[in-house]
Amino acid sequence: MTQIDARLREDVHQLGELLGGTIRDQYGEAFLDKIERIRKGAKAARQGSADGARQLSDTLDGLHDDELLPVARAFNQFLNLANIAEQYHRVRRRDVGEAQPFEDRVFDELLQRLRANGHDREALARQVGRLDIELVLTAHPTEVARRTLIQKYDAISAELAEQDHRDLSVAERDSITSRLQRLIAEAWHTEEIRRVRPTPVDEAKWGFAVIENSLWYALPSVMRKADQALQRETGLRLPLDAAPIRFASWMGGDRDGNPNVTAKVTREVLLLARWMAADLYLRDIDSLAAELSMQQANDELRARTGDSAEPYRAVLKQLRERLRATRTWAHESLAGPVSAPAQVLHDNADLRGPLQLCYRSLHDCGMGVIADGPLLDFLRRVSTFGLFLVRLDVRQDSTRHASAMGEITDYLGLGRYDTWDEEQRLEFLQAELSSRRPLLPADFRPSGETAEVLDTCREVAAAPAASLGSYVISMAGAASDVLAVQLLLKEAGLRRPMRVVPLFETLADLDNAAIAIERLLGLPGYRAGLHGPQEVMIGYSDSAKDAGTTAAAWAQYRAQESLVQICREHQVELLLFHGRGGTVGRGGGPAHEAILSQPPGSVNGRLRTTEQGEMIRFKFGMPDIAEQNLNLYLAAVLEATLLPPPVPQPAWREQMDKLAADGVATYRSVVREHPQFVEYFRQATPEQELGRLPLGSRPAKRREGGVESLRAIPWIFAWTQTRLMLPAWLGWEAALRNALERGEGDLLREMREQWPFFRTRIDMLEMVLAKADESIARLYDERLVVSELHSLGAHLRDLLSQASDVVLGLTGQSKLLAHSPETLEFITVRNTYLDPLHLLQAELLARSRQREHEAGSALEQALLVSVAGIAAGLRNTG
Repeated sequence: MTQIDARLREDVHQLGELLGGTIRDQYGEAFLDKIERIRKGAKAARQGSADGARQLSDTLDGLHDDELLPVARAFNQFLNLANIAEQYHRVRRRDVGEAQPFEDRVFDELLQRLRANGHDREALARQVGRLDIELVLTAHPTEVARRTLIQKYDAISAELAEQDHRDLSVAERDSITSRLQRLIAEAWHTEEIRRVRPTPVDEAKWGFAVIENSLWYALPSVMRKADQALQRETGLRLPLDAAPIRFASWMGGDRDGNPNVTAKVTREVLLLARWMAADLYLRDIDSLAAELSMQQANDELRARTGDSAEPYRAVLKQLRERLRATRTWAHESLAGPVSAPAQVLHDNADLRGPLQLCYRSLHDCGMGVIADGPLLDFLRRVSTFGLFLVRLDVRQDSTRHASAMGEITDYLGLGRYDTWDEEQRLEFLQAELSSRRPLLPADFRPSGETAEVLDTCREVAAAPAASLGSYVISMAGAASDVLAVQLLLKEAGLRRPMRVVPLFETLADLDNAAIAIERLLGLPGYRAGLHGPQEVMIGYSDSAKDAGTTAAAWAQYRAQESLVQICREHQVELLLFHGRGGTVGRGGGPAHEAILSQPPGSVNGRLRTTEQGEMIRFKFGMPDIAEQNLNLYLAAVLEATLLPPPVPQPAWREQMDKLAADGVATYRSVVREHPQFVEYFRQATPEQELGRLPLGSRPAKRREGGVESLRAIPWIFAWTQTRLMLPAWLGWEAALRNALERGEGDLLREMREQWPFFRTRIDMLEMVLAKADESIARLYDERLVVSELHSLGAHLRDLLSQASDVVLGLTGQSKLLAHSPETLEFITVRNTYLDPLHLLQAELLARSRQREHEAGSALEQALLVSVAGIAAGLRNTG
């Protein structure tokens, strides 16, 4: 065992011991002994001991109803504490001689490599300064951790960092242990699960809290280190207004299938963001004013402040008053429209101007070392977050727009727009977009759904341009989908350009994406109104749910290639927006590798991608972890731009075509065509129960129906809870097996060695197979599934085994993830706590289905705690 592994296990053991003490204090020694028997039984069973498995099963079977919730809570908390230990382990202080983590050195090493490859200093500096990466934070129906607990977990991590100092006295170490004990007790005695479903505004506040507590601090640090690295390699610095990484959000703007997101909600979230931004800047400006006490100033600053003895403080004081006015106005506006006083800040330039004035003066007066401290950090935040904190996207389903247009044209006596073909729609839309007269008469009284679409468009038109990102059209399939939104926005009074973004989600839509965009770019007048890049969103979740990850991944790749070519031919810049989830089944996985595996030319200095729910917390919830992940984004986008991956060889393409065809056929033969599949899915997984639990503001289904009606997130989440992980691998086992049987193993190995796209797919497949567990999945079947469906469960587990075997055959390893011992270590640490939760969840599901129980009952709470614990243990769950 390495020293690093030993440290991780020490931290996990310590936190577990402290939690055990807290549990003993509340429930007594006998109950803690039960918990310990369960843990030891799970560990022994995992190592193959029949006695351990029997001990685990007997202890769980003997639990009384009133013990179910505290046992579930105990293992849920153990897993959260293990997560904290692992997260801290990734950023812990290294002893002399230990390697610096890859995430910390990746950007510096890339710059060195680029310079060694002959990249010009000035061109390289320009490219870094022009990078445009936007991370779009989205709500997540499986993120169950409450903000109050997240803050306690962060405090525990901070104590682990304090404890890591090697020069602590015995008293200091005891003091840290006492603080850890108290924090763990506070977490244990805090109800970890919300009782009511969060509102979209609650979700937005959760997203703002991630910025307030983590990204606000991580971003300037990332920029400072990138600036220093660039200066070392090129002698040049980043421009003051450089913002290579920005943030947007769907929380409060994503109304696709979520009736709880209304125009009123969107307005409230926009105002809350302005309030939060002003409040954060006010905190910074107070500390900055305390530091900038210098008297010497250049003529430019003196012209602004006169003979003030403290000119920098005088300027900051004026800015502070304007920020206070802005915060007050935003707060008052939440209750209803309020006229903005003259002091309210509306433009980022008004916030930036006084700060740049101070910055220039300090440099002119030989105080550059002061200017490049907290003042420069402040300027970096202004460039990144602006006055609006995040840019809010709006998302709505294409059918809602078509239905609204149909209602309008029907009222006008023109027929039903939603029954017209594409040519009729385009002809009508183009004529109305170029018309100067309004389309909607004053006496038009829309239905509730159409009124909501129009109200949303009015909120978009009324909001400041800098507060908004894109208007995303889910389930888009044609050029008319884009023009319909443009027309609705025009009717709402929008007179400025706004990116209207088609989202291509299903396999058929991905295959048709380039055709739709080519038609759009060829329309008279469309290109002239772009005023920027053509943004196109690629859907990972629904395409994988539709066709399986084998065919979906190849369709996404080919769609991007085609879009790059089409936009190049039309001389239009392309911005690809990647709708990735947290799991492999939804396009998730390590961002660095995923970006480097995109088609050549598809990144080109800019990238937009979603960051989903619980992955936001795991990747950006702590400043140090956030800094590492932002570094990975910076490095990957720069490398994909300047050192793009190779164009796939014809033989590789032909092989992927065959893999995709075999993959989709196998996937659909199970998911769509097997007559027992839907019933098995509902019995073997907690799918039905998830819909009842208060996990997010959005319903689990878009509409009533079978698997096709489920959202991609609960579809993936349900399979993850049982460890079958079916959506992430189903289809690959047949596709790869068939290729090997055709004697194409050498070609597959060549593709894995030379083609980042294929290598990344196999690596992500291997990771998810390592987390899958046939024995756990069988346990759910035995407890929950009627005997008539057992053969289907056995068949799926056999396919899972085949998938593992074929990946091992391809990689030449003796076991999955043999090349990544640290990841294996993390999985091993968690399994000891996960196994009892799976057993307990299966029992809870069985009891829940056998009896009536009230919402919020101990049984339902215990079930929800088990869901949360398994999600925490597996991390990338939905």
